[in-house]
Amino acid sequence: MPSSIQGSSKRDVDNLPCLQRLFLSFNNISTFESVCCLADSTSLSDITFDGNPIAQESWYKHTVLQNMMQLRQLDMKRITVSENSSQEEERRMASIVAKKEEEKKRESHKQSLLKEKKRLTINNVARKWDLQQHRITSIAINQDRRDSDSQDHCQNDGSTVSTFPEEAGSLDSGLTSALQGLSVTDTHLVEVDGDTLSLYGSGALECLDRNWSVQTAGMVTTVSFTFIEFDEIVQVLPKLKIKFPNSLHLKFKETNLVMLQQFNALAQLRRVDQLTIDPQGNPVVSFTLWKYYVLFRLSHFNMQKINGTEVTQNDMIMAERLFGILAHVASSELPQYRLISILGDARKKQFRYLLETKGKKPGIVSEENNDSKRLVGENTNRATLNYTTRDFYTEKLEEIKEKKKFCKMYIEDLVKEATEINMKNEALQKLWPQMFIELVRDAVIEIRNKNSYMKLCLQQITDQK
Repeated sequence: MPSSIQGSSKRDVDNLPCLQRLFLSFNNISTFESVCCLADSTSLSDITFDGNPIAQESWYKHTVLQNMMQLRQLDMKRITVSENSSQEEERRMASIVAKKEEEKKRESHKQSLLKEKKRLTINNVARKWDLQQHRITSIAINQDRRDSDSQDHCQNDGSTVSTFPEEAGSLDSGLTSALQGLSVTDTHLVEVDGDTLSLYGSGALECLDRNWSVQTAGMVTTVSFTFIEFDEIVQVLPKLKIKFPNSLHLKFKETNLVMLQQFNALAQLRRVDQLTIDPQGNPVVSFTLWKYYVLFRLSHFNMQKINGTEVTQNDMIMAERLFGILAHVASSELPQYRLISILGDARKKQFRYLLETKGKKPGIVSEENNDSKRLVGENTNRATLNYTTRDFYTEKLEEIKEKKKFCKMYIEDLVKEATEINMKNEALQKLWPQMFIELVRDAVIEIRNKNSYMKLCLQQITDQK
């Protein structure tokens, strides 16, 4: 058979029942699947694949011998007796290699699917975040003037490759068809990669309610928040402290950090060594002194890095000079009951630390000395600088309004009742003289006949018995 035969005619070869020799050299055959039909030919004994890409593969000979057991010659080379004797072993090895290749393909396919699903989810979370922040307005504003452009923009927004072009490689047909079944409505993502826990979207905060394994929870040292309102993060910080006790590095990107006061909420954590605030979606970074405020308010953490920059002793001194008076003013203006409450919390932390270190060896206690400073070393003046979320503040306002409404209604009822009592008293004062005269008159008339009155009284006493 001529060597110029094309791959499209190979599947018809099995219709030749007497075929014994088949030469397929230099036919650009790259996969075994395109010639696997030749294994069904029982008469075929000699075949050549040299000059094809398939002949360069490591699994080539094993795969051919495994599937075409009737061959006597392969690529013009006779299959020797020794080869026949080891054919079973080669077939077994070929089977193992083929399985490994198949598993590798499946794993690669699975990883591609997971990577694409992650990209789709992050894309959806980012779009939802932008809509919430009222950043997407150009389409509606320019709809009349740029009809075609806005349509193209919408198509790009719905595409699976628009947001992350660097990851948008060419996908094979199998992967493309599989991606069509992926959910593109996911609004949050939770990912653990090494020692980093990444949370995308506010729904990801629910993962802190899961029962994490001790090994996974202990391994996480970095927690990253993306596309989540900082006020929502504040509400789960106590859970974060409990679920991931070894978390040392916090990252915030697109979390609406807009004022220095928000950093006060981080003081409730157990420990923070590093803090990374991405300028994207966090306007507070535009403040010149924001780093110094963080160092001042969270000084009990002995923070090592902020946005990747080492914290120096000079930075700590400058932070104290800039904001030391602020804590003093805040504590001096705070009501006494709040100061007592803060002092009480500090004592509770000290007592808890003493209980935890009780019975431990001196060496261990000295090693934990720095941690103890972080736990109980927060200055009382600094503790007066706290943060109340907008939702909590709104709830407090509503609660105050309800209390004011109740008090107003209660006072109105009291005033109304007092008014009615006063009116009745005035009416009684007007009627009392005449009522007194009538009472005296009735009494005199009633006892005028002494005998009759006595009989009436005795009869009343008898009737009562």
